[in-house]
Amino acid sequence: MISFVNVEKVYPDGTRAVKSLDMTINEGEFFVLIGPSGCGKTTTLKMINRLNETSDGKILIRDKSIHDYNIHELRRNIGYVLQQIALFPHMTIEENISIVPELKGWDKKKVKARVTELLELVGLDPEQYRNRKPSELSGGQQQRIGVARALAADPPVILMDEPFSALDPISREQLQKDIVALQAKIKKTIVFVTHDMNEALTLGDRVCLMKDGHVVQIGTPEELVNDPANDFVESFLGNRQNVWATNVIEVVKKFRDRMQTIPEATTAEIKSNATIEEAYELLHHHSALRVLRRNEEIGIVTSSMILEFLYDHSKEGGFIGS
Repeated sequence: MISFVNVEKVYPDGTRAVKSLDMTINEGEFFVLIGPSGCGKTTTLKMINRLNETSDGKILIRDKSIHDYNIHELRRNIGYVLQQIALFPHMTIEENISIVPELKGWDKKKVKARVTELLELVGLDPEQYRNRKPSELSGGQQQRIGVARALAADPPVILMDEPFSALDPISREQLQKDIVALQAKIKKTIVFVTHDMNEALTLGDRVCLMKDGHVVQIGTPEELVNDPANDFVESFLGNRQNVWATNVIEVVKKFRDRMQTIPEATTAEIKSNATIEEAYELLHHHSALRVLRRNEEIGIVTSSMILEFLYDHSKEGGFIGS
């Protein structure tokens, strides 16, 4: 889908931000770029839509050089979500989302239907939000609009440059969950930059770890955690384990002091030695699960309890994989 062939980026002051970059991002893949400050990850992202021009080498989208596309068409066919969100403050939410479809000549009826569809897709009631101004929304809601705007003209590629890093931890975690669920529906090629390794491992189908303008390792989250390429990767990852494999009894123990009364309507059950992942899957269909140990009921587990457990674990350096 997106191929980098011996790509270099040298700034006028002589800084080599990206060096001999060769890699391919697959169609429909959630691909995460991560590394220390100054490693070249944001430069790499911005070269895809020519916000930064390459100094050497080629970037191809569907086997066609990005320089063979009209630059305006290239950018209109690549969604872009920034940390700063950059919604136009004087425009309504509907007007913000409509910008690119209108530039592409869509008729008003089609644009309006697309706005409705996208607001529903990002979890915001169209009638409640379409006529509001950005200042009337929370940071998390504004970022959802940023995502909707990037998707407006149905582009095949979405670039996301640290989109959640300015949000509070709860909003950030919720948006991470939502973007994973959204990607399962839209199946776009997403290139995502972050400085947060937990975020990278949570979101990425594959993760590209960079250092000093070079790619150090590309792999699935599990490959990076279980088979780091060298000491730098191991050090950058830290001591991690997949918290989803933790037994659900650990969640019950954590919340024992504030355990809720078990609702009589809760009939779904799970064994205490089942994994958190297994419990979370069941909780898509139930509000709570009764946890059994040797056929004795020892408490309940809910989705909110699991999410809090995961968040606390991530702060301690745990790997929230999938």
